[in-house]
Amino acid sequence: MNHLFDHITDAGLRTIAEKVENKQRINPEEGLLLFKKADLPLLGIMAGIVKRRFTGSYAWFNHNFHIEPTNKCVYNCRFCSYHKPEGDPESWEYSHDQIMDIVKTFDNKPVTEVHIVGGVHPSYDIHYWGSLIRKIRDYRPSLHIKAFSAIELDYMISKAGCTIEEGLNILKDYGLDSIPGGGAEIFDEELRKSICDDKASSELWLKIHETAHMLGIPSNATILYGHIENYSHRIDHLERLRILQDRTDGFNCFIPLKFKKANNKMSYLGEVSIIEDMRNYAVSRIYLDNFPHIKAYWPMIGKEAAQLSLSFGVDDMDGTIDDTTKIFSMAGSKEESPSMNTEEICHLIQEAGLIPVERDSLYNPVKEW
Repeated sequence: MNHLFDHITDAGLRTIAEKVENKQRINPEEGLLLFKKADLPLLGIMAGIVKRRFTGSYAWFNHNFHIEPTNKCVYNCRFCSYHKPEGDPESWEYSHDQIMDIVKTFDNKPVTEVHIVGGVHPSYDIHYWGSLIRKIRDYRPSLHIKAFSAIELDYMISKAGCTIEEGLNILKDYGLDSIPGGGAEIFDEELRKSICDDKASSELWLKIHETAHMLGIPSNATILYGHIENYSHRIDHLERLRILQDRTDGFNCFIPLKFKKANNKMSYLGEVSIIEDMRNYAVSRIYLDNFPHIKAYWPMIGKEAAQLSLSFGVDDMDGTIDDTTKIFSMAGSKEESPSMNTEEICHLIQEAGLIPVERDSLYNPVKEW
C-alpha cells in the first residue's frame, strides 16, 4: 500500500484508505468513520488523491457576477439572514430595467456567467422571470445564465400551474442554461422541519434537479452545514446526492455552505471552526466519487480559508463575483464586499501549489494562467 498510509493503525481507516487508493467507493458507515476518527492530515491526503483523479494539478475559477433580484421572500427560514419583509429598510426589489442596468455595467468586461438567485417573491410567476432571462439573453447572447434555486423554481412553476418538466422546459426556451445548487440545506426531513419547515421538501429538491438533468439542464448541489445537524445527517445528504448523480450525471459540482450566525434566528449556535470546514470539504470530496468538482465559495468562508481548502480536495474557487452578492455578507461573512480580480485569485491558487485555469460555466477551459 502507499507509504503515505503506513502510519494508520485503525483498521477501519486503513480499509478506507485502501479503497480510496484503489478507486473503490466507500459506504455511509465508512464516511461516518472519516468524519469521526480521521485526522486532518489523513483527510487531506485522501481528498487530494480523489481531487487529482478528476482535475490533476489544476484549480478552476471563472469570471462571473451575481444578480439578487429581491430579498423579499414568502419563506422565513430560521438560518436565513437575507430575508426581509415588505417595508423593512433593508429590503429591496429590482425591476427588469434595474436588473438590465446591472448587466450593462459588465459591458466590455470578460464575464462569462451571470448567477441569479434571490428571495421567493410572492407576486411573480415563471413568465415574469422567464422574460427577464430572455432580455439578458437577447442583450448578451454569450453569457451563461445560471438562475433560480430549486426553491424558487418550485414556487414559480407551481404558481403557473405547470408540472416540473413543463416549467423547466418553459425556462429553457426562455434561455436558462443551468440551475444553481441552493435550497438543499440539509436533506434530513426532521431537521428540515426545524430550520425551514415551509420550503420545498428534500424529495422535491432532488426531483427538480433530476428533471432538469433529464432535460439537459445541468446543475450544482449544496449542503448547509455547521448548525444543528450531526455527521450522520451530513453523510445521509451526501449519499442522496451520490445516488442521484449515479442516475443522471447532471451535477457539475458540490458546494458546502457554512452556517453563518449573524442576524438570524439560529445565531445562538455560533459557528464551527475552520478545522471543521476543512474536514467537511475533505470528506465531501472523498465521498462524492462521481462529482467532478468541489467548490469553495470564498465570499462565505473568506479568501484564506478558501485557499486552504485547495489542500483538502477543493478544485474550484468559484469566480471573481465583483461585489455583486449580499447573501453571506448579511450573515456576517468576513468578505463584506466580495470581489477578486484575476491576478488575486490566480495568486491564491498558485500559492497553494496548483495551476489556475479560467473556465466557463461547464468547466471547459478558457485560459490557463
